[in-house]
Amino acid sequence: MNIVMLGYRGTGKSVISKLLSKKLRMKLYKIDQMISESVEKSIPEMVEQEGWENFRKLESEIVAEVCDKAKNSIIDCGGGVVLNDSNIVNLKKGGVCIVLTASLETITKRIRQDKNRPSLERGLSFEDEQKKILTERNSKYRAAADYICDTSQRRPRETVEEITEFLEAKGCIKK
Repeated sequence: MNIVMLGYRGTGKSVISKLLSKKLRMKLYKIDQMISESVEKSIPEMVEQEGWENFRKLESEIVAEVCDKAKNSIIDCGGGVVLNDSNIVNLKKGGVCIVLTASLETITKRIRQDKNRPSLERGLSFEDEQKKILTERNSKYRAAADYICDTSQRRPRETVEEITEFLEAKGCIKK
């Protein structure tokens, strides 16, 4: 069974995925990194040159490809993977979806200086953009979730322990 990490930017998916991968000795697929490598550009460069629509199309292709080959792996998804319902269908076929959340204040603090996160919607202040997009996506994250974990007040290792306990209780991994 795959463990699929979902959530908005800055909720800790990449850090938690890496720690879970090490702890559980599972292969880690990083969807955003795979996209970047396939086009030989950073995500901001790709979005600037080709637009979000082309990014989302490639993202869906890579998600489908990973879901076909990944077995007992961690899949670290970008924050917008939930925008395409077929991505979630593919990810849930052989996986359990863990959604990481965090308060808007925590998210903005974590990602404000990160230049690898291109604007999702022009014409809004940084804070207003995060609030709007997070509000728009929240129901999609919740619908996809097999488990929701708030990372606002937790250290990454505490989050990993909580997720591991859930996975053990659910029978997804062995103690």
